[in-house]
Amino acid sequence: MLQQLAGWSFVEGEKIIERRYRFPDFAAALAFVNQVGALAESEGHHPDFSFGWGYVTLSLHTHSIGGLHENDFILAARIDALNASR
Repeated sequence: MLQQLAGWSFVEGEKIIERRYRFPDFAAALAFVNQVGALAESEGHHPDFSFGWGYVTLSLHTHSIGGLHENDFILAARIDALNASR
């Protein structure tokens, strides 16, 4: 499934997938974090965020199983769609 998600990578030893997105400034990065947060709430599946001026890094895994589940890849694709629409 990861092969279908451009820009996402598997983090060895941590059982997560991760992607960094670039933005022109802090406000754009924050707006994207808020969009992803709203999507995550509606899906009931929440990524880990790291963000600052011009970037957002997202990590996905399923906490309850301590690893990756199909839902992680589905949410990654939906996050990519949000990014593509901006």
